[in-house]
Amino acid sequence: MSGRNNNKLPSNLPQLQNLIKRDPASYTEEFLQQYHHFQSHIEIFKLQPEKSNKDLAELVMFMAQVAHCYPDHLADFPQLLKDLLSSNHTLLDVDLRMTFCKALIMLRNKNLINPTVLLELFFELLRCPDKLLRKTLYTHIVTDIKNINSKHKNNKVNTALQNFMYTMLRDSNAIAAKISLDVMIELYKRNIWNDAKTVNVITTACFSKVTKILVAALKFFLGRDEDEKRDSDSDSEDEGPTARDLIVRYATGKKNTKSKKKLDKAMKVLKKHKKKKKPEIFNFSAIHLVHDPQDFAEKLLKQLETSKERFEVKMMLIDLISRLVGIHELFLFNFYPFVQRFLQPHQREVTKILLHAAQAAHQLVPPEIIQSVLMTIANNFVTDRNSGEVMTVGINAIKEITARCPLAMTEDLLQDLAQYKTHKDKNVMMSARTLIHLFRSLNPQMLQKKFRGKPTEASVEARIHEYGELDAKSYIPGAEVLEVETEDHSVEDEEGWESASLSDEDEGSEGEWIDVHHSSDEEQQEMAEKIKAMPADERKTKAAAVSGSRILTQEEFKKIRLAQMSKEINSAPGKGDKRKNVEIESDEESRGELLTLRDIEHLHKKPKSDKETRLATAMSGRTDRKEFVRKKTKMNPYASTTNKEKIGRA
Repeated sequence: MSGRNNNKLPSNLPQLQNLIKRDPASYTEEFLQQYHHFQSHIEIFKLQPEKSNKDLAELVMFMAQVAHCYPDHLADFPQLLKDLLSSNHTLLDVDLRMTFCKALIMLRNKNLINPTVLLELFFELLRCPDKLLRKTLYTHIVTDIKNINSKHKNNKVNTALQNFMYTMLRDSNAIAAKISLDVMIELYKRNIWNDAKTVNVITTACFSKVTKILVAALKFFLGRDEDEKRDSDSDSEDEGPTARDLIVRYATGKKNTKSKKKLDKAMKVLKKHKKKKKPEIFNFSAIHLVHDPQDFAEKLLKQLETSKERFEVKMMLIDLISRLVGIHELFLFNFYPFVQRFLQPHQREVTKILLHAAQAAHQLVPPEIIQSVLMTIANNFVTDRNSGEVMTVGINAIKEITARCPLAMTEDLLQDLAQYKTHKDKNVMMSARTLIHLFRSLNPQMLQKKFRGKPTEASVEARIHEYGELDAKSYIPGAEVLEVETEDHSVEDEEGWESASLSDEDEGSEGEWIDVHHSSDEEQQEMAEKIKAMPADERKTKAAAVSGSRILTQEEFKKIRLAQMSKEINSAPGKGDKRKNVEIESDEESRGELLTLRDIEHLHKKPKSDKETRLATAMSGRTDRKEFVRKKTKMNPYASTTNKEKIGRA
């Protein structure tokens, strides 16, 4: 019992804290006693701020715990702690400084302190050489800003903090600037500060003299959100024609080899169109939110030309510049000669440099500038003195560049590259075929007649636009397959619907199976034959009339897509079915805003391993045979050995 009697409130702060939270009014005197004790400790602390004071730390946490119970008495307590930290944070003892910060975090969680002032103080405390403190403050800053914007965006607090962070990024202390940048990047990734102002504040970090800050900013613009990959079974895929539609369409005719081949070709075209419609799996909205991408890219190029950073950092700068140029279609003509210097087969990371060169090509770049890049790649990579892998990479790079800027390809260079279609190396041969296939859809007239393949309706209509030319259509291409709708036609449709529903009810009462004749496929075939015979001007006129007559439904758009896909299968007017099977590249992926390294490094045949690699694989597969031998164990390990064991040891 003596231990319990000695448990007095003035000396037992946790017990007093618990009692005050239950009944604040009954323990006001005890609280005031501790408060005066706290004030006297503060006066002593001000005389020697660098000295450790365990009693003061306990009193500070006690006051923070009960601050909401006595708001009148502790109205100045948060401001007192902030003043002590801001004036003495470099001198304070490590544990005492952490206690002060934890007390302020507790007061902020109880909403007893303004978030803007506290967060600005915490950003200043990031200069302290205390790793644990910086980690604690970073976690609180991110969490607090997330809670502030949980219900709705608090623009007043966000604007004040963003302006303050703009100054922190230029702080002389590299650690504080780096953590401030990390906070902004983390808030952007969590969709809390995903506005243009945040992105443009981060752009200033791309010109930092500190390598860590520069790399963090570059990674932000180049980073990929793997967690936000969209599934392929999105709703947009259901809008187009399905495989079942094609099967039903081709099942109405004769069941022979010719119709089966046509169905296979149609399925390949459908697969290719679905790949084109797949949404981007990358989230590069940060690059789109840059206010002045032209000025940003020019400054980055100037920094790159005079940079003395490591090769990896220079590669990141080249990557970011190429993405800015490709996505925003910028004019940065000095970038191409700079990249051109590194286009050598022996160059380190040459496939990535080729990828960046292709990424920076777009239709608004003058063709003569890209032509010099193409000729450099062709002369350095696509020669017989190089290995098959080097030639394949060169042809793939040329294909990706010309897909983005078709005017850069000359007829002589294309014909030279097309000759590699019969090369002995399979990778080179397949790369040349993909290039030929690309120009069959872009501009077949540039190819020799033997490489043009079977002419289809789509290839006849294909042409490369002149430099700066826009092909703005006043109608929906392919809408000529639909009929122009009139009021009488709609009334007839309604009457027909009513009569059909009545007849269905009458016939259904008999309880017999009825053979339904699907005439839609025959109507589509008749319509396709009519459109084939229709002149081009009449097609455009009808398509414009259909597009302007009404709002098209999803079913009508499906018919249009089917008709447009059939143009890639059906032979051109006046051309017979000479070639029975035309290869369609089913692995052709969509060319979105970004290219992948696989587009450049894609090899159709796995390269042979050298002797060392094969030997290492064989040795790794072998195991020690002694593991599988049955070991004879003695009952007594100290027993004498046999003559056989003695001979073996000798």
